[in-house]
Amino acid sequence: MLAARVSAARVGAVVGRNVGALRSGPVYWLVLASGFFEPVLYLLSIGVGVGALVGELRLDDGRVVGYAVFVAPAMLAVSAMSGALSETTFNFFFKMRYAKTFEAILATPVRPLEVALGELVWALARSSLYTGAFLVVMVVMGLTRVEWALAAFPAASLVGLAFGAIGMAVSTLMRGWQDFDLMSTAQFALFLFSGTFSPVGDYPPVLRAVVEAAPLWHGVELVRGLAAGSPGWGLVGHAVYLLGVTVAGLWLASRRLERMLCR
Repeated sequence: MLAARVSAARVGAVVGRNVGALRSGPVYWLVLASGFFEPVLYLLSIGVGVGALVGELRLDDGRVVGYAVFVAPAMLAVSAMSGALSETTFNFFFKMRYAKTFEAILATPVRPLEVALGELVWALARSSLYTGAFLVVMVVMGLTRVEWALAAFPAASLVGLAFGAIGMAVSTLMRGWQDFDLMSTAQFALFLFSGTFSPVGDYPPVLRAVVEAAPLWHGVELVRGLAAGSPGWGLVGHAVYLLGVTVAGLWLASRRLERMLCR
């Protein structure tokens, strides 16, 4: 029902406004470039450096791989998450609360759902830029093959969509900048405990149950299964979970925007 009311042209106009904002100066480009290097540095320091001490790990399909091969897909998922959240948390909140960008947009025929979709598409573009570059690094380092990198790219994009929708929904609930400390803490916890650096089977049962309910774990498992060349029907469940999170986050964000800005 909601999809029938969406205009691709109006969604594109929201994306086009963000593209136009890139001309404001070099600062955004520097911030954009910096987001690529963090997961690469983690991969080099932990995946390769610590990996020399850890040795090898066993994947779910029974294959034994180097530690860097295990960590790299997780860093890919983290890169997708970070890229999307960067756009849909701080930037989204600033445009919503201080720049009043969305109020101006909603004075046109654009609807709240179309604003949310446009912002999500823009977040996906940034996330995809990071993941595409990171996949090139993985192929060059011999951590995956080209065909599996191509398969992992849409999976990483799905991770970006899910966290972009989560970021928008959470941002509409924030009261001020200080609330983002909680968001940063949650993001860092996900980064550490989503099977990123060790199999979740090594966690205590209670912590494992919490981790397996978190969206990043599903993203890591989906991307790792494809990047490591271990596709299976179990990956479908992870993809469906992330799609559900995307729809729920998008719905909540659009409803909150409507309630806050269309009074």
